[in-house]
Amino acid sequence: MEIQILRRQGKGIREIVKLTGHSRNTVRKYLRAGQVEPQPALRAKRASKLDPFKAYISGRIKAAKPDRLPANVLLREIAAMGYTGRERILRAFIAKLCPKLPEEPIVRFETSPGRQAQVDWCVFRRGQRSLSAFVMTLGYSRFTYVEFVTDERFETLRACHEHAFTAIGGVPREVLYDNMRTVVVERNAHGQGKHRFHPGLWDAAKHFGFVPRLCAPYRAQTKGKVERFIGYLRRSFYVPLASRLAGSGLLLDAATANAEVWRWLRDVANVREHATTVQRPIDLLEQETPELLPLPVRQTVQTPASKPLAKTAWPTEMLQRPPAFYESLLAPEVRP
Repeated sequence: MEIQILRRQGKGIREIVKLTGHSRNTVRKYLRAGQVEPQPALRAKRASKLDPFKAYISGRIKAAKPDRLPANVLLREIAAMGYTGRERILRAFIAKLCPKLPEEPIVRFETSPGRQAQVDWCVFRRGQRSLSAFVMTLGYSRFTYVEFVTDERFETLRACHEHAFTAIGGVPREVLYDNMRTVVVERNAHGQGKHRFHPGLWDAAKHFGFVPRLCAPYRAQTKGKVERFIGYLRRSFYVPLASRLAGSGLLLDAATANAEVWRWLRDVANVREHATTVQRPIDLLEQETPELLPLPVRQTVQTPASKPLAKTAWPTEMLQRPPAFYESLLAPEVRP
């Protein structure tokens, strides 16, 4: 086609040879024939190892819409079904079904070991059967704790903090929040940057020893580490599990979600190679743990029942006779 076009533009054979790099005989042959060079015969399409699983993958992607299922999640599922091919084949097939959306640029801010944890709620359902997840991510190691709950009251938030610090093995020096109503009552109430926190949060902060911080309003990327993990949690854990249960007519509840998410954190999320640190969160946690504050010691309160009774006090409510009867039994025997 190129030779024919150059000829129609008035180019000679010698000039066409220089422009195309073909030999004189080749140029003359196609000028005489008046047709383009024939295309090579198409090869027969080879069967792919993914072919037996394409219907399953398409069904899983359709069931999860409008959410997207990551390729590594689908890879684990079809590998359990007998798939032995590579992940890139799966990714190419998914790309045809779900074109990738452009990602917003991210500005990263790193913290030293033990300095900061980021906390947020991840809401999945509202209403009578509400479902949310408490998520805490350590800023240095990216080690994350997740707990599913049915409400977002302060008592639940405090309990989740205690569970998270226990699972992590210590307390960071500061915890970063957004504008949760159970965290901040009024921003800048005592001057710029001096916020009026929920009184219960102050008590919890004093008890555990951390300083509460607030991210800038309408700037979720300020606590981008936990925000990105929430996206990962939704795509790689919640959507696959919830869509699988929905296929059987079941609704994911908090008890089932917690049983599954703690296994997922242990076997997948906290042992994967993190894209930013290029290390596993569980490995970096070993470096961060010595820098964390120790957990507060539980204090046991002595109950009144544990106090010894006074020698002169008689447990009259336990006796069936007056005290004088028992005193006569204890008196020394008088002989004539």
